[in-house]
Amino acid sequence: MAQGVGKDTKKFTPGEASSYETRQTTEGVTIAAVPYDREELTKAAFDKLDPNKHGVLPVLVIIQNDNKHAIRLDGMQVAYVAADRSRIEATPAKDVPYLEAPRRPKMPPGPIPGIRLSKKNPLAAPEIEQRAFAARMLPPGDSAHGFFYFQTRPRGGSKLYISGLQDASSGQDLFFFEIPLEK
Repeated sequence: MAQGVGKDTKKFTPGEASSYETRQTTEGVTIAAVPYDREELTKAAFDKLDPNKHGVLPVLVIIQNDNKHAIRLDGMQVAYVAADRSRIEATPAKDVPYLEAPRRPKMPPGPIPGIRLSKKNPLAAPEIEQRAFAARMLPPGDSAHGFFYFQTRPRGGSKLYISGLQDASSGQDLFFFEIPLEK
């Protein structure tokens, strides 16, 4: 099973794609998508960090390839589509720590300022990149999972739109996936 980048500090293992209600199967490929929009979900995946409190919605994507051919994922495009059809592209995991603007240091009044340490950016937690979707190829009978990050709050009636998957042997695009994020 393919996982994210680097050594994982705490193991995170979701279920199989077919075990989730919010899934779609096309051409032998099943994709499940789960928005981590509640504190109990984010705690299981990100421990103390709740990206939602910082305007970042993590969406877990699990891909199961029951096709006879390997699937190329390196051209995969993922977008969050709200009920009003507004589209939000996924933010790369390496860019997530830079979404929260730095805060001004607090300086005491007076002619000699004291040294103040600024707080660490919570979005710079290693779990953000470790849990990100990183698979580039998916062999037959295998699965991959990871998170995509969106700069939005959870919205009712939203869907995850996934395109750009290709059959590795023929180079032919697979049909797109449009998965509702709530049942």
